[in-house]
Amino acid sequence: MAGDILIEAKGVTRILPGIVPTTLVRNVDLAIRANEFVAITGPSGSGKSSLLYLLGLLDLPTEGEVTIHGKGTAHMADDERALIRLAALGFVFQFHFLLPEFTALENVMLPMRALGRLSREAMRTRAAELLDALGLAEHRHKLPDQLSGGQRQRVAVARALANDPPVILADEPTGSLDSKSSEQVFQILRDLVDKRSKTVVAVTHDLGLAERMDRRVQLVDGAIEAPADGARVT
Repeated sequence: MAGDILIEAKGVTRILPGIVPTTLVRNVDLAIRANEFVAITGPSGSGKSSLLYLLGLLDLPTEGEVTIHGKGTAHMADDERALIRLAALGFVFQFHFLLPEFTALENVMLPMRALGRLSREAMRTRAAELLDALGLAEHRHKLPDQLSGGQRQRVAVARALANDPPVILADEPTGSLDSKSSEQVFQILRDLVDKRSKTVVAVTHDLGLAERMDRRVQLVDGAIEAPADGARVT
């Protein structure tokens, strides 16, 4: 059962300035609670990724506020927001963004090195344990171009878990994968919620996957669409 609110958007709007300003997200109120699996869906260009980036403090709202554990973030210094991202949030993107010159193990160690709370040996041990848990024990020392798409995405999940954050934010994590790899990555995210008590918020265009999550947030033109009677959409 979902618990305390971890992230909350309060009247959040994001407008890109320009000769013709573009509204990406419009007046969104949304609470993300502990230990739940949330899908963000909607048509192309509806603001799904923009909302995820706002929830993950990768972007700032033009209006409104995003709170983390009840603490407002709009007026934080950049380095304070960066520390929250490192400690409290993990990110998985459609294109894994692994550094090509680093091995799988070294890529997973990067967030730990940035946070600076563990010794180098402890970082190596934790990175190895995460990769082993995701079925990548034999691939620790391979470079990203030596891995399949599904394997690279699993390394990205391990990297997102490096600092043991309570929340994983995933932007189309299965969008570039074949059906078999997509199912493997989905099941890993499902297990993070069910077995590790994480919260996962995933942007997806795959309504079949969205229906298997705990709840669905539907965006249309940057705003949350009201659910039809009986629909499992927030």
